[in-house]
Order: sequence, then structure tokens, then C-alpha cells
Amino acid sequence: MLGYNNNVLRVDLCRRASATVAIPEEVLQTRMGGKGLGSYLLLKHNPAGVDPLAPDNNLIFAIGPATGTPLWGSCRHGIYTKSPLTGFYSESYSGGTVAERISAAGLDALVLNGAADSPVWIEIGNGEVVFHPADDLWGLETYAAEDAIKDWLAKNRQEAKKPGVVVIGPAGENLVKIALINNDYWRQAGRTGVGAVMGSKKVKGIAFWGDHKKLVADAQGLKEFAGEFLKLNRDAPASQAFKSKGTPMMVDLLHKAGAFPAKYWSQGRVAHQDKINAGALHTHCDVTPHPCLKCFMACGRLSTVKEGRHKGLKLDGPEYETIYTFGGLCMVDAIEEIAYINDRCDRLGLDTMSAGNLVAFTIEAGKRGKVETNLDYGDVDGIVALVEDIAYRRGLGKVLAQGIRHAAKEWGAEDIAVHVKGMEPSGYDPRVLKGMSLAYGTSDRGACHLRSTFYKFELGGLFDPEQIEGKAAAFADWEDRHIMMDTMILCRFYRDFYPWDVFQTITRLLTGEDMSEEALRSVSWAVHDDTRRFNLREGLTIEDDRLPSRLLKEVLPETGKGISEDQMMQMLKEYYKARHWDAQGQPQNMHDLD
Repeated sequence: MLGYNNNVLRVDLCRRASATVAIPEEVLQTRMGGKGLGSYLLLKHNPAGVDPLAPDNNLIFAIGPATGTPLWGSCRHGIYTKSPLTGFYSESYSGGTVAERISAAGLDALVLNGAADSPVWIEIGNGEVVFHPADDLWGLETYAAEDAIKDWLAKNRQEAKKPGVVVIGPAGENLVKIALINNDYWRQAGRTGVGAVMGSKKVKGIAFWGDHKKLVADAQGLKEFAGEFLKLNRDAPASQAFKSKGTPMMVDLLHKAGAFPAKYWSQGRVAHQDKINAGALHTHCDVTPHPCLKCFMACGRLSTVKEGRHKGLKLDGPEYETIYTFGGLCMVDAIEEIAYINDRCDRLGLDTMSAGNLVAFTIEAGKRGKVETNLDYGDVDGIVALVEDIAYRRGLGKVLAQGIRHAAKEWGAEDIAVHVKGMEPSGYDPRVLKGMSLAYGTSDRGACHLRSTFYKFELGGLFDPEQIEGKAAAFADWEDRHIMMDTMILCRFYRDFYPWDVFQTITRLLTGEDMSEEALRSVSWAVHDDTRRFNLREGLTIEDDRLPSRLLKEVLPETGKGISEDQMMQMLKEYYKARHWDAQGQPQNMHDLD
């Protein structure tokens, strides 16, 4: 089928062998690429009930039909597996250069199965798979590991121009359940613990390179479309906002709404807002917009700290979600200190969102007498020490490395722990933004804002944040289009620029298939039902679709806002109906593939 390489590379790490298999035409027609292909492969090859850190849990890298084309926002790859953090479906996405190199290597997906008997890094280029010993890389932090692999390729593979490299850090090696997979230094597939799965397979890194160019239906048409798309959207308000301020602009928006989670979910605002927002970042750091490939928004902030004890520190960020966890939940009141913590997490290979939540949970548990610790809110050096202990499984970090559910049970603090399905929420308090309650509850990978980004509607005034009745149907409709973005794969921040009619156009240009909006929606529905079936197979119940009891019982002191259990259950009931699921959340439509 045009628009794809039509190849899945399956790697058996136990035997250090590989084979390339074709993708059935029906799969591409009904699931497309990205999330659709990754979910299909996961359902097909993962044994039901497999331990996420066992060799038989597959780790899948996938790209979409948009990858390797001139389409804007198309330079992203997805990683799919069973999450060690939640025990359910895992998806995580990253930008940068790697997606383009996976396509150039002639692949639509890579499936890693088994586990090597000693550390390796894998080279995939122009039809060849080489297993390199990685004993000398094991233990390196992420930047150093990426540099080492790229340096080896530069010296030994002159034909490997600009390879794409993914690596894990010490956290992944130590099977920490919030470990991530890094690429291009500052790009991460951050959530759900995918780095721990890679570490369990003893894979330190993977390099992709090649000169393959996939065939599309209308290459000239795509080029012309991309040119017109750029003219139409590069000066749009959303584009300019991201380019000028990046995601840190969300600090002020959420703070104004009283939905900026702080002091481990006990507040919706902080007194130090002006010390950690976009203005503070641009004041205390030299900042340059830093785009991924095929991007005119440049939301990334390539920041260099100007003064103080971290003078000269350079990183891409911090992003809003890192600011919310450490500046809000942990109450760190200086943007340059948040940048420092961010840098340590990146080098260790830890998800900053889960790490910040775990640190704040520890502080709060200590204050309530659940665990013995001297760590306090705002204690930067203490926070960094605990982050490092998590990565190396030392002291309290050994408990926290197992994730929030394990730590809460171990310390008898389940009543204060905030998570859904074992994954902590992002920086949008659902007690204020009621649609985010549904987003967190129903997300296939645990509490997540990106499966729908419904906060955009509520913050922008398109939906009353207090509305309950009738919200689920609109939410499901918005979610369908986001699923299509993940099958293509396209960056979330281009959501306003890719409505259904544009998806119809690019699908025709990419694949030659003239698909109606209804046909495209049916792909999204099938993919979503696939992920639901995967989770049900792994033991999901409707109780897993609810918010934690603490958020259903406590109101925010600044605004008095809260969400009740009845309100949550009403939205869930309406959502299941909108999805054509039964009262237990079971899909009723049949989309099965062999």
C-alpha cells in the first residue's frame, strides 16, 4: 500500500536474530500506521497477562504514513508495549529526528522480543541488523550514551549519515518503572515506563539509518500541500504563541483558572507564579526557539541559564509539565532550579512528570507521618538527591522506583496518592476543568491530558468547565481526531490545523485511498477499541476509569471547586454510550483482525 514501507522488523534478542515481515493490506486499510499498527502488533504478539518486564513483552517502535514526507508536524515516532508502571496499555511519543531515520531504514515498525544475555546496542540500516556489545555503555547517562553510539557510527559507518539514536539511562537499566527512552538529547518518549522495558531486554540503545524513500501516491501534491499549509498556518495565533513562549505559557493560564496543581494536589495556585512562568524562563535564561524537523511552531525552548549556581546549564526546556510537577507539586520557586532538576532527570532517563509527582507524594507522606523523611517542599538539593535515589533504587528511591501504587501501599498512604491506573496526572486540575476528569479516567495509558487535550476547550471558553451533562459526546468526538493524529503520526500541537477534511486530503495524497470522513472515523474507533480490548484482557475494570478518591473528596481551597463521585460516574456512563460500549465499558463493535 502506498504511503508505507510495508515492513515490520521483528528482532529476537534471545537468539540475536531478525526477520522482516510484510504488513497485511487489511491492517493498513483499517488501522493505518502509528498507534493503529502498534496496537495491532501488541494484541497479536503479546501473550495475555505477560509480566511487563518479562522477555515476551514486546517493545514496539512505529511510525505513520505521514513520516518521511513534507507534512508539517510529522517527525514523531511512537513506542507501544505493556506498561510496567500500570500493567495496562502503553503508548509514548517523541519528536526530533528518529522517526525520519526509521522510515529511511525502510521500516514502519520495529518489534523487539526476548532479552539479550548481556547489554547490547542495535544498529539498523539499509536492511541489515547488527548487535553490538554495550558493556562499555551500560551505566552511562543518556547524553553520553547517545554520543558514544553516534561517534562509533561516524568512525565506522560513513554511509550512516545523520543517524537517529534512542537510548536509556541508568533508570532504564535499573528497571525503574518511570524510566523513559531518550533521543536527540532533549526529546523523550516519557510516560508509562517504556525505558524499563527496554532495560529489561538489556538494550542500551538503537541506531536507525538508511537512504530508503517510501513511495506515496502524489509526491508533488504533498509538496504543494505542505507549502500552502505553511502559508496558511505559520502566522496563526497558536503558532506564534508556541514560538514566542513555548509550553511554559500554560503556567499563567492554569494559574488564572485556579487549576495549577500545587503542594501535592492541595492547592490550585502558588505565590511564586512569576518566578516559574514563561516570563521567568526568558528573563533568567538565554532562550532560542528549538523546533523538531518539519515544524514551524518551535515550541521547544533551548535555554541556557544566565546566572547563579547553574550558570551555563543548557537544555531544551523546561516544558510546562516539568514546571508544574517541580514548581507546583514540589513548590520549587525558581525556574533555573527547575531547569537543573529537569536536566538531572533527562540524563538519568526519568519521566519528569512521574518523578515530580513521586517526590511531592513523598514530602506529603512524610508530613502526615506515613514515612520517615526530612525532605520538604522547595528543597531543591533534597529533591535532586531523591530523584537520583529513584534512578539507582537507593533508600526511599527503591520503593518509589516501583511506582506510585506500590509506594502508596507500602507506606499506607493510598488515601493521599493521586493517580489513575497507576500513572499520575498532568498539570490540569480536574476539579476545576471537569472534562479533564473524563480525560484522566478513560485514557488507555493512565491519567493523561494528551489523548484528548480537552483542557483547550475548557480554558478557551468553548465548553463551560463546570458542565457535566452532554460533555462526554463532545469529548469522544475530539478524542477520535487525536487518535487519527496518532495513527499518522502528527504532533498534538498541530491539532487545530488538521480537521477531518484535511485528513481526507493528506490520506489521498499519501496512500491514494479516497476515504470519507466516516471511513477515517471508523479507523479511529477501531484503534480505540483495540486498546480497550487490550486493557480488558489485562484485567481492567470500570473502577480503573475513575479518579482517585482524594480528588473526588477534597475541594481546592482557593476556589472551592471539586468534582463528586456522582458527576464522575455520569460522565463515564455517557462516555461509554458515546463509544458504543456496554455499561461495563466493553466494546460492542467487532473490529477483530487475525
